[in-house]
Amino acid sequence: MDKYEALRVYYGHDAFRPGQEALIDGLLAGRDVLGIMPTGGGKSLCYQIPAILSDRPALVVSPLISLMKDQVMALKSQGVAAAYLNSSLDLRQQDLVLERWERGAYRILYVAPERLEAPGFLGTMTRRPPGLVAVDEAHCISQWGQDFRPSYLQIVDFLDRLPARPPVGAFTATATQAVREDILRILSLRDPVRVVTGFDRPNLYFDVRHPRDRKAAVLDLVKERAGRSGIVYCATRAGVEEVCEILQNHGIAATRYHAGLTDEERRENQDAFQYDRATVMVATNAFGMGIDKADVRMVIHYDVPNSPEEYFQEAGRAGRDGKKAYAVMLIDKSENMRLSRRLTNNFPEKEYIRKVYSHLAYYYQLAEGSGMGHTFMLDTDEFIKTYHLQPIATESALSILTSCGYIDYEEQPDLKPRLKFLLTRSQLDSLDYLSPAEQKLVTVLLRQYGTLFIDYTFVELNSIARHAEMNAQQVYQLL
Repeated sequence: MDKYEALRVYYGHDAFRPGQEALIDGLLAGRDVLGIMPTGGGKSLCYQIPAILSDRPALVVSPLISLMKDQVMALKSQGVAAAYLNSSLDLRQQDLVLERWERGAYRILYVAPERLEAPGFLGTMTRRPPGLVAVDEAHCISQWGQDFRPSYLQIVDFLDRLPARPPVGAFTATATQAVREDILRILSLRDPVRVVTGFDRPNLYFDVRHPRDRKAAVLDLVKERAGRSGIVYCATRAGVEEVCEILQNHGIAATRYHAGLTDEERRENQDAFQYDRATVMVATNAFGMGIDKADVRMVIHYDVPNSPEEYFQEAGRAGRDGKKAYAVMLIDKSENMRLSRRLTNNFPEKEYIRKVYSHLAYYYQLAEGSGMGHTFMLDTDEFIKTYHLQPIATESALSILTSCGYIDYEEQPDLKPRLKFLLTRSQLDSLDYLSPAEQKLVTVLLRQYGTLFIDYTFVELNSIARHAEMNAQQVYQLL
């Protein structure tokens, strides 16, 4: 079987899309590749076909559990042996997946980046190394990217620990020049085949409208395509709730997604949209990465996104099946005023940035210029309230100070911290140099979380602090 036959048999297509063939040929020839293709451009096929045709299986590093499940379900329905390995599986299921990998039962295995450092997983990969490693959503490896995930940096160490480095493919939908350079540098891609396709999607129609009433406009747009799948993006949680309620009140099967919902609510709402129980998803930009739904006919931006990269990423979720689809942006007079304020807030004056830096020094009782190597947990709400600062402008100032190298500020509001003990239980028990505070913290952790020796576990710092009779900052420093 060659690549053309694989395309017909497994995917039902007669021809490759622009850029796909060069990336597939590169991986089949044992070369590294970098593919930057728009959402819906067929990136996953670029590493799936080499995996199908190769003698050795492929390992795919992916950031989202939902993406893994959807991709594996699709591959199985196409007759490709695939599996995923993540925290949604219990220990017995995880062991079974690794056993089957060693027996050669899979062509493709999806894993979360945190899994790469697990001793059991490393042992399995050493005994049966992957024939290629594909890094999906590769922009997550760059601090310049909009979805930076520190766990992606573990990919480099993992590759170094394999008996022999396999071909590495890095794939993403959007990447600025700075992000591309980070991907190439951090992953140490060796003379890679580089494919950067344009954002043009012939089946996707872009439209900007200037309605007097955005609420009426979004309702009319959804009604025009009644029963068809669509996504409405709003800038705020309040906007999501308001628009979703309007649609529901007019008999439209709409659901919502934002960081203010519980994990269970987000999962249920996402499944409702994925399997067409809800035809319209109203969401913030927290929704979308890794969503594998091909028949979205329309993406509406109720608010203007934060960047062109974010816009193309979100708009590109329409029409992934190649059929006609629409991306519509709504802008009214109030939106023009908001954009003007956003420009001012996102790029504060130099004096304001200096003021934020000085306030940070006072806040932590540090002499300006000191503090190198120390880590502090910043309660931004308290900091802003203490010094009577503007919230958005302050966040922007902190980001600018980070970009210029004065501080290292990370903000991941939608991600809970995760923790894992790298020692065994007996090794931990034999430690005799822990302070009383450290001993108390370890005891609380062991009582509250039963999987810390097995895998990275989500933890609640405030809950830990309460049980350990400390504050969250003390817990953070001890950890």
